[in-house]
Amino acid sequence: MLLVQTVTIIIMLQRLTELALSNRNMKRALARGGIEHGRGHYWMFVVLHTGWLIGMNVEWQVGPQALPSFWPWLCLCAVLLQAARYIVIRSLGEAWNTRIITWPGMTVVRNGWYRHVRHPNYIVVALELALIPMIFGCVVTAVVASVANAALLLLVRIPAEERALGTH
Repeated sequence: MLLVQTVTIIIMLQRLTELALSNRNMKRALARGGIEHGRGHYWMFVVLHTGWLIGMNVEWQVGPQALPSFWPWLCLCAVLLQAARYIVIRSLGEAWNTRIITWPGMTVVRNGWYRHVRHPNYIVVALELALIPMIFGCVVTAVVASVANAALLLLVRIPAEERALGTH
């Protein structure tokens, strides 16, 4: 259990640090006349990501509590995903946010991976939601979080973001 708890704490600290950056970027965007789009669905992502961490811990507690034989490869992939996460955040710069905020004169970022892929951040998060629980053999958490994330992204978040970006 200590291993899963340690990883959970690391992820929570990472997310809290990212939320601080997001809040800083949000304040800057709002000071430029920014507008938040899709505010009504934000809570669903908070629930999803919180539930993902709780689900992984609960599943590990009630499950077989054995790491799959290929766990080192999954760990390597998880580390690479974290690097990818920060490449994406750096590419977006002050436009990176956990919310959808646009401001007058804002341009759509087309550098870094955004040159080739429209939403690389969502790809990284989707892989992360599936991969990290799999390190611990938490298949149910990986599947449920992945399906919920896909549904939210495809049906709610990406259309809201596209509408918002279409105005700038």
